[in-house]
Amino acid sequence: MTALVNAELEAAAGKQPLLANAADNRIVAWRDRRAVRATEFLADISKVAALLPDSGCAINLCENRYAFLVSFCAAASRGQATLLPASRAPQAIADVRSSRLDSYLLGDAMSCLQDIDMIRLPELDGTNIESAAGIPMLDPRQVVAIGFTSGSTSQPKPNTKTWDNFRIGSAQNIGVLESAIGLAVGQTAHVLATVPAQHMYGMELSVLLPLFGRFAVHSGKTFFPADVARSLGQIPEPRLLVTTPVHLRALLRADIELPTIAALVSATAPLPAELAREAEQRFSAPVVEMFGSTETCVIAHRRTAIQSDWNLYDDVDLKPQPDGTLVEARHLSQPTNLQDIVEVLPGRKFRLHGRNADMLEIAGKRASLADLTRRLHALEGVLDAVVFQVEAGAGAPVRRIAALAVAPGRSEKELLAELRTQMDPVFLPRPLRVVKALPRNETGKLPLQALVLALAEQAAP
Repeated sequence: MTALVNAELEAAAGKQPLLANAADNRIVAWRDRRAVRATEFLADISKVAALLPDSGCAINLCENRYAFLVSFCAAASRGQATLLPASRAPQAIADVRSSRLDSYLLGDAMSCLQDIDMIRLPELDGTNIESAAGIPMLDPRQVVAIGFTSGSTSQPKPNTKTWDNFRIGSAQNIGVLESAIGLAVGQTAHVLATVPAQHMYGMELSVLLPLFGRFAVHSGKTFFPADVARSLGQIPEPRLLVTTPVHLRALLRADIELPTIAALVSATAPLPAELAREAEQRFSAPVVEMFGSTETCVIAHRRTAIQSDWNLYDDVDLKPQPDGTLVEARHLSQPTNLQDIVEVLPGRKFRLHGRNADMLEIAGKRASLADLTRRLHALEGVLDAVVFQVEAGAGAPVRRIAALAVAPGRSEKELLAELRTQMDPVFLPRPLRVVKALPRNETGKLPLQALVLALAEQAAP
């Protein structure tokens, strides 16, 4: 009774519950083929919160998604933010720690780093439910996460997120997903994600969904098609698969039958319309592509198989600028600049024309790296490809255009010859290297530094 009274007083003071719809003890997650309900979840949060230092920021390295979810909530309940490095590479983590001297490492048994000062989570089994401190109540202005950009075009930069930022943005995501799934009132959707929780897309579409809506997330780390099929079989219908174009393409190539999926979500890289159509036909489910960034979170969506333009979220406004787009939204603490070049259309829609950093102008001619990549990828035998720019050599007037392609059985000379018929010669990538695989990170992105390194390694004798 005391906990209920305290919660009512905090709500009256403007605070918000960390877990919505907890009164009916709904399912929050799935782990080890077992449903984890709200009471067990809150007990695990209390257990982990008791282990945390009195102050600081948590660098959450948990591989198990349920462990990450619990740890994120435990830190928030102690008034602490979770830091989300651009990757879990040791150097990326070291960079964040050096910039935030009050940070500490938090991990589970699966975490790769073995730092002696890492706080390791105990077994999370939902025991001692009676000891749970109730539903934590948060100040909407509390900073709960700081995400870092991927570094695909520059050095990672910090982006602060408050509880209100997440709450308002998640309501938009939930509305789109409930419609795509056809979720009935009071029904729970069950989520499997192939992207890490530490990435902002993974955070929004797997960690935050069960906190703000009737969604339950699978705890496992899935990557290969067989893992996806097995994990989907461990959760009931309706199922939502949160993935990327890279993972989606791998699923379509694999000769594996998946359990029934109600809807799929894709982000982190452009989703080709033909890939979306193939996926919808194969899985008999709508594929929703989401548009967003670490800076803005998700701000738009489209069903790529049948739509080319984007549907802008309510309360989000775009203002084209000479060097990009200014985003104003209720879920953002302040207007945010993006490098994306957009054309605002009637009916709260917009057309994406590429990123400012992707636009090329050579000898008075214009092209985009995204379009050049698409043309290379379309060549016969090319399984994966990317066209990018590297720093100009000494005395060179412009940055060089380079390319990497995964094309077994094809030579670099053959690919260049075919490209000459597809694009203006001034945009031909030189060098173009055939490689075994592109240096994609966990979300399928291609950081510029990794591309430059791969190009150098391929050129080495």
